[in-house]
Amino acid sequence: MCLRGSDATASLLRTSVLGSSLAADVVARRQILGPANLAEANGSISPFNGKKPRRSALDPMYRSILAVDIEGSTKRNNRVKEELRYELYRLVGEALCVTGIGTQHYHHPFTDRGDGFLILLRPVDEIPKRLLLSHLIPALAHLLAAHNGSIISPCDQPRILRLRAVIHAGEVLYDGKGFFGEDLDVAFRLLDAPRFKTELKKATVPLALVASDYIYQAVIRQGYEGIDDQQYLPLVTVNVGDQRRKGWVHLPPAGGISAVPPLPQAS
Repeated sequence: MCLRGSDATASLLRTSVLGSSLAADVVARRQILGPANLAEANGSISPFNGKKPRRSALDPMYRSILAVDIEGSTKRNNRVKEELRYELYRLVGEALCVTGIGTQHYHHPFTDRGDGFLILLRPVDEIPKRLLLSHLIPALAHLLAAHNGSIISPCDQPRILRLRAVIHAGEVLYDGKGFFGEDLDVAFRLLDAPRFKTELKKATVPLALVASDYIYQAVIRQGYEGIDDQQYLPLVTVNVGDQRRKGWVHLPPAGGISAVPPLPQAS
């Protein structure tokens, strides 16, 4: 609707008067309330006065840490990598099953790392850390040997699967995006240590394990059934932050599956 001249003039005058009055009111209220409180009173900012809210601290969770990595993955083409990844998941899953470890015992699915993955096991009485060393690792070594033994043709040699594994335990955190923490840093530094990679390259067995010094002191050297501490050598040392961390290397024999000791009976 168009306005006549006199109406338009009156409208402009009313807008000017109201605008001046509103501006004066805002100035007066700002002097009383202050800029932040004024904006908050008008609902124009969050209750945090423009500052990012402080995140609540995450609680650490104690977990047994197992991570595996395929040897020489970068030297394979994508089709072979796909096959190796499939076999890796299958064989580790079977080794967990043989050991009596189900999805209720760890965070499922595994945390994928491209040429390997991370398994975080919950601390439950029926799955002590000893079981990882006395049952899981031997079972995985035997399954790997059986898989590689089925590869006969020279052209299929790139499909031979050899793994590095690390076992550690400690506190981890989860922020909704992934797991992190110093104990994971320790585990992955040990897993990727050049000396550890060299030990597997020199070995004829398909699996090499490095155990953290914590695992060695708390479990391996304690004389538990199915664990021979003489087979673990302190060959790896890594820096994590400003601390030196030791790793104990073990090359589990790849004999028959019957070599895995029987599971302990529930009391």
